[in-house]
Amino acid sequence: MASIHPAARIGLVSIKVASLERSIRFYQSLIGFNFVKEIGRTAELSTDGGRPLLLLEEVPNPVPLARRHAGLYHFAILVPDRKSLGLTVRHLAENGVPLGQGDHWVSEAFYLNDPDGNGIEIYADRPRDTWEYEPTGAVRMGTDPVDVESLLQLAGNERWEGLPAGTTMGHIHLHVSELPATRRFYCELLGFDLMAMYGDAAMFVSAGGYHHHIGLNTWAGVGAKLAPEGAVGLKDYEIVVPDIAAFSEIEARLQAAQYPCEHEGAELRVKDPTGIAIRITAR
Repeated sequence: MASIHPAARIGLVSIKVASLERSIRFYQSLIGFNFVKEIGRTAELSTDGGRPLLLLEEVPNPVPLARRHAGLYHFAILVPDRKSLGLTVRHLAENGVPLGQGDHWVSEAFYLNDPDGNGIEIYADRPRDTWEYEPTGAVRMGTDPVDVESLLQLAGNERWEGLPAGTTMGHIHLHVSELPATRRFYCELLGFDLMAMYGDAAMFVSAGGYHHHIGLNTWAGVGAKLAPEGAVGLKDYEIVVPDIAAFSEIEARLQAAQYPCEHEGAELRVKDPTGIAIRITAR
């Protein structure tokens, strides 16, 4: 079974929000994104003023987010080092933002929600040569308390200036309706490698041995359906591969399996078995 190109990664994540003005303010002033541009009911946000990492789309008469639905669990913003994570955590704490946290052995992470309840993770990876793997190739991950004090010591009194250069969209974690067909789609058709299974309720897949680019779980319930079209939450997300050859390999696997997909311009558009929309691009 062929694997997706090892340099594949998560690109632009698009989410639906109730108030564009409120969400822009939240993502700029608290999370640290830079504003790129606003077009109608949408806004693009980046960390360097260039290619956007996050797209916000205001939906009219929005339906509130319900956790019983499939869709977004969280999108994960990867900062380049522990000091950057410490600066961000200090800033969020100073502004009274409630945070969850976890030391996952391969990374240190903090969790919060935006004003619409969309889940966000902000994290920093540990050096890759310190990660441990099972004989099967699965990465060893757990959840311990984060050493918050050492992060804050690294931050010191340095001024917070938003998300630093080098910040990326590290991964995305999704509520799905079931795992067997989901595993076939992401691993056999798209070509991601299975990195970890958590019983029969969750799995992590990745490219190039990363701990996970996509988390998939049935914690919203087996058989969970997507929220209504007018609800806030995930609109779609992007998988980026580095060249046309890698793009064409994915398209060929989908077509050979007669899996529905559409080639629109430079994008391949497809929905996973739950109905979550994905855009695959070569860049």
